[in-house]
Amino acid sequence: MPSSSVSIVSKCTIWPQKKSESNTKKPLLKLSVSDLPMLSCHYIQKGVLLAYPPYSLDDLVSFLKHSLSSALTHFPALAGRLVTDSNGYVHIECNDAGVDFILARAKHLSVKPILSPLHDVPGCFREFFAFDRTLSYSGHFRPLVAVQVTELSDGVFIGCTVNHAVTDGTSFWHFFNTFAEICKGETKKITKLPDFGRDTVFNSPAVLEFPPGGPKITFSGNEPLRERIFHFTRESILKLKLRANGSCNGNDNYNNQLQKVTRSNGHNESAEILGKQCNDVAWRAVKNRAAEISSFQSLCAQLWRSVTRARKLDTNKTTTFRMAVNCRHRLEPKLDPYYFGNAIQSIPTVATVGDVVNGDLRWCGDLLHKNVVAHDNETVRRGVKDWEREPRLFPLGNFDGAMITMGSSPRFPMYDNDFGWGKPLAIRSGGANKFDGKISAFPGREGNGSVDLEVVLSPETMAGLESDTEFMQYVSEPV
Repeated sequence: MPSSSVSIVSKCTIWPQKKSESNTKKPLLKLSVSDLPMLSCHYIQKGVLLAYPPYSLDDLVSFLKHSLSSALTHFPALAGRLVTDSNGYVHIECNDAGVDFILARAKHLSVKPILSPLHDVPGCFREFFAFDRTLSYSGHFRPLVAVQVTELSDGVFIGCTVNHAVTDGTSFWHFFNTFAEICKGETKKITKLPDFGRDTVFNSPAVLEFPPGGPKITFSGNEPLRERIFHFTRESILKLKLRANGSCNGNDNYNNQLQKVTRSNGHNESAEILGKQCNDVAWRAVKNRAAEISSFQSLCAQLWRSVTRARKLDTNKTTTFRMAVNCRHRLEPKLDPYYFGNAIQSIPTVATVGDVVNGDLRWCGDLLHKNVVAHDNETVRRGVKDWEREPRLFPLGNFDGAMITMGSSPRFPMYDNDFGWGKPLAIRSGGANKFDGKISAFPGREGNGSVDLEVVLSPETMAGLESDTEFMQYVSEPV
């Protein structure tokens, strides 16, 4: 791999095309009980790798700047800054202060080598983003957004960095998709407008107090880590789902269908038909249960088992699998799907190492499934009340050496970021919020239910995961 050094060519400020502030005062958006805990987390860093555009880099930069300015008109909060009032409440001040736009160059790098599925994610991707290791609290004096465009020899990377106390993954990708949509030329009316309403259960009179100088990150960030992308096809995940739902215990019909699905890999129409047949088998096998373990829960269960096994922990030790969930549709009444801000809570599932490693996949998947299903309207509201009794920052990290934290989602429309010359070649992230046991889920590029897991582990644990045949049998090379 060649040197990953990236050189900055230029940097400027982009403002919204239309001002958001009135003549009398600047609009304020109060941070909620879901926003405030993220002030100790790094800015979100996600980006898209694209083929080289069919026009000059100068034209691309011009298009992107214009489109970003237009997108900020629809998302005025992102062009503002954080302010803390005299009562201790933190707000987004929509003051049109603008966002950073950076042009960088790394023409010694090309697409194919940095996307090799057989190697760790190269460090160059961390240089494709601004505000490296910047805490979201810094939004009091730094822009809430930075877009960096990095020119490669045969492609470009558009990295978007957004303050995590201002957006969760849903709002992040809504903004990023809108930015791409406008650049593509669809400027008359954007598809989905954000909802900036603050009259929700997350709006609270509770005050989160900070130490002098602001909060600190809750993990060291200095330990040696490895990072890999593991790709799972739709067929592989279907196998996991059937296995997790107990459909592989002597079921000849299941085995026959599974062989057909394996043979039909690459033929989407056949796989779709056979997939429906296999789902019928799975449903019959679990007809006496309240609901089936989902595809993603099955994948998470396998990951939990294999990583825990690779860590070689004492069987009596407790292990925790944390999963971030979107609360917009869990509340009654439901929040707008495009509610702007954080509307997430973390679901911890706890078990002994021995139970996770020695139990079967169905046991582990069922534990995760029950926890996710139980996180309903009442549970969300209890979480809010609990936080109000004890306002606190989000404790991100692997504190006991036995934790896994699952973030992002394969449901996010990451590959919808077509800036006008085709969908992305890959999705990658920066160095933000990464520690031993941090996993991020992305959709696979081919769609159709495929998933990419961005896995960050200690070198020893990663080596153990790579040699875990139960896990690796489901891993494929990306299409």
